Amino acid sequence: MILWGPAGTGKTTIANVIARSSNRHFVELSAVTAGVKDVREVMESALSRISDGGSATLLFLDEIHRFTKAQQDALLPGVENGWVTLIAATTENPSFSVITPLLSRSLLLTLRQLTDDDVASLVERAVSAPEGLAGAITVDAEALASLVRLSSGDARRALTTLEAASNSVGPGGTVTAETVASASDRALLRYDRAGDEHYDVISAFIKSVRGSDVDASIHYLARMIEAGEDPRFIARRLVILAAEDIGVADPSCLTIAVAAADAVQLIGMPEGRIPLAEATIHLALAPKSNSVIVAIDAAIRDIRDGTFEPVPKHLRDAHYAGAKKLGHGKGYIYPHDVDGGVASQRYRDGVAPRYYEPGGHGREQELTERLARIRAILGVN
Repeated sequence: MILWGPAGTGKTTIANVIARSSNRHFVELSAVTAGVKDVREVMESALSRISDGGSATLLFLDEIHRFTKAQQDALLPGVENGWVTLIAATTENPSFSVITPLLSRSLLLTLRQLTDDDVASLVERAVSAPEGLAGAITVDAEALASLVRLSSGDARRALTTLEAASNSVGPGGTVTAETVASASDRALLRYDRAGDEHYDVISAFIKSVRGSDVDASIHYLARMIEAGEDPRFIARRLVILAAEDIGVADPSCLTIAVAAADAVQLIGMPEGRIPLAEATIHLALAPKSNSVIVAIDAAIRDIRDGTFEPVPKHLRDAHYAGAKKLGHGKGYIYPHDVDGGVASQRYRDGVAPRYYEPGGHGREQELTERLARIRAILGVN
C-alpha cells in the first residue's frame, strides 16, 4: 500500500494500526536515512522469521519518494515473494516518485489534509484521554483556535505544540493563546480561514499584485502561508488574476500561474511556497491590462440581450451532404492562401461591435497597430 498525503494526516499511524491488528512484526525505515543495505537486512530478517515459523513482517517506509530507482528496486524481491507487506508513505505524487513495478503491485490510498474540526477534536481528545494528558490541564477556547490555526491541518504539529504549552503551565494550569504563542516557533496571526481575515488578506494580496507592489504582494502571501491558508486556493486566485488583470499584455503570466498551481498540487507544502512566490513576483511585476475580461463580458452581455445574428453562409459547416445546395461554405476564403494570412471577408453580418481594445502596456502596445491593419482588411469599422 502507498499512502499519499500531506504531513500529519496519519500515514505512520495507519501503518501501525494495520501491523497491530494483523499481528505482524512491524519495522519502520525512513528513506531519509536508510539505504539499500538497510532494506536488504530487513528482507533477510523477514525471510528468516517466516522460515522459523514466526510472524510476517510489515515494513513501513516513510518518504519513499526520497529513494532512488535503485533503492526502490531493492524492495521488489521481498514484495513479490511475500516476505514483507510494504506500506510506503509519501507527500509527493506517487505517479512521479515511485517506480512502476512498485506502483502496479500497490494499493494507493490518498489522504486529505485534516479539517479544522478534525484537529480540534484531536486536541480535545489529547487533553482528556488517559493515554494523553488525562485532564491534567485545560485549554481555553482561544487557545484551541490558535492550536488549530497553527497546525495547518497537521495533527503532529498540533500535538507537539499542545505538549510544549502544557509543560509550560504545569498540572492544573490553563493553556491560553499566549501560552500557545510562547510554546510555538510562530507568531499567532489573527486569521480565520472561514472569516473576515481570510477575505481581507486575500483581497489585499490580489490588489497588491494588480497594483504591481511586489513587496506587499509577498508580505500578504507570507501571511496566508503562515496562517495555514489552503495553497491551492492561493494558486487558483493567481490563475484568475493572470487572465483578468494581465491577459494579453503578458501571456506568459497565465502559463506561470498554472504551472505554480500544478507544482503546489505535486509537491505540497512547505516547498509549494516557492513556486507560489515565483508566480506572485512575476505577476506583480508584469504589465497590467483588463482588456480580456472587458471583451468577453461585453460579448456575453450582448448575447444575453439577444444581440446576435445567424452565422454567415460562407462560414457555415459544409462537410455534409446537401450543404452546397444550401450555399454553406460558398465564397469562404482560406486565410492561408492569401498574403499576410488575413483574408478580406466578413465574419459577422451587420454592424459588429468592437469587443477587444488593446491596452497601452506590454505586448498589447505591439498589438494595437496590427489590430488596426487587420480590421481594415476585414472591413470592420
